[in-house]
Amino acid sequence: RVRESMNFFKQVDLDWMGKAKYFFALSLTLLVVGAASLIIHHGPYYGIDFKGGTVVDVRFATPPPVDTIRNGLTQQGINNATIVSVSDIAAPNSNEVLINLTEQGEGAEALDAGKTAILNALHATLGSGEAGKQDFNAAGPGAISDALTRKDPLSLGAAAGDRYTQLSRQLADFRDKDRRGILTSFNDLSSAGASAAVIAALRDSFYTSNFAIINVEIVGPKVGSELRRQAVVVTLYALGGMLVYIAFRFEWVYGAAAVLAVFHDVLITLGLFSIFHFEISLTVIAALLTLVGYSMNDTIVIFDRIRENLRLMRREPFHAIVNRSINQTLSRTILTSGLTFLTVLVLFVMGGQVLRAFSFALVVGIMVGTYSSFGIAAPLVVAWNHWRRQGVAVAVAGTAAGNKSRKG
Repeated sequence: RVRESMNFFKQVDLDWMGKAKYFFALSLTLLVVGAASLIIHHGPYYGIDFKGGTVVDVRFATPPPVDTIRNGLTQQGINNATIVSVSDIAAPNSNEVLINLTEQGEGAEALDAGKTAILNALHATLGSGEAGKQDFNAAGPGAISDALTRKDPLSLGAAAGDRYTQLSRQLADFRDKDRRGILTSFNDLSSAGASAAVIAALRDSFYTSNFAIINVEIVGPKVGSELRRQAVVVTLYALGGMLVYIAFRFEWVYGAAAVLAVFHDVLITLGLFSIFHFEISLTVIAALLTLVGYSMNDTIVIFDRIRENLRLMRREPFHAIVNRSINQTLSRTILTSGLTFLTVLVLFVMGGQVLRAFSFALVVGIMVGTYSSFGIAAPLVVAWNHWRRQGVAVAVAGTAAGNKSRKG
C-alpha cells in the first residue's frame, strides 16, 4: 500500500541500460572538462582553511570601489591579495568585501601584520586618514577611553577613569551594533548619550573613515596543509567503509560499482568547483561527505530492489531486471531528490556569500549523485555481468543460500 501511494508513475518502462553509453559519454565529458580546468588552474582553489593565510572582512558605508582597492593593495606591495564582493539576495546592500592574503605566517603577530597592512593600504588608497588622529571606526573601547581621559571633556577629575571607560564601551557598542561598525559622523554619537563636549573631544583625537574591518581570520600554512591531508583521509575512510558494507550486504561488484559512482560524483563536483572558481573549505568538505552518503543511499535503494527482483524474475535477462528496478524506484527517487534539491537550491540562492560554496556543493551533489545511481553504478554492474557472459540474472549474496533452503 505504501508503495502504491507513492508511485506517481504508473507502468514506467524506460530502457535505462540501453542508454548507458550516453550516460558514460556525459560523465566522461564532465570529468575531462573538470580535469582540464583543474590542470589550467593548477589544482583546486583552496580556501584559507587549507592553504593558510588571512581573511579580512571590510565593510564600507557606500558601495566599495573594488578596482580602486585592488590597485591600492598592489601599490602598497600586497600582490597576493584577492578581493571578493559580498552580496546576495538576503543582504544586497551589505557593502562588504573579503580581502584574502595567502600564507602570511602564523600566530597573532601575523594576524596583526595582515590587518595592519590592509588598513594602511586602504587609508593610503582612499585618503581617509588625518595626520595625528586615529580612525574611530578602527578604535577599540580602550583607545576611546584613553582619549577621553586625556581630554576630560566632562571635567571629572579623579573619577574620570571609570566614567570614561563605561562611556567608551557605550559609544563603541553604538557604532558596532547600530551603525554596523561604521560611523560616518560624530554627531550621530549624540544618540548614544555623548554630549557636545565629548563629541568635540573625540573630533580632536579621531576621524571617521568610510570603512571598517569587521572580522579577521588567520590559518597558518602548516595547519592548512594538515587539514587538507585529514580531509582526504576522512573521505577515503568513508568510501572504504561503504565499500565493505555493500560488499557484505550484496556482492563485491556492487560495492565496487557504488564506490566508483561516488568517486565519479566527487570528481565531477571538484571539477565544477574549479570551473566556477568556488573555493574549497572545511564546510565544503562537509558538503562532499554529505554528498557521498546521499549518493550511496540512493544507490543502495536501487541495488536492494534489484536483489528483490532477482528472486521474482529468475529467467529474465539481468539488464531487464535492472531496468525494472530503476523504474520501480523512480517515484521514490524523484520525491526525495526533488524535495532535497529544492531545499538546497533555496540555500544556494538566498544563503549568502558565506554559504555559497557549501550550498553549491550540495546542489551539484544532489543532481550528480542521483544521476550516478542509475546512470553509472547500475550500468557498471550490468557491464560486469555481460563481461562474464551471463545472459540470466546472477543472484546477489544471500540469494543462492535462500534457494538452497527452499529446496531443502
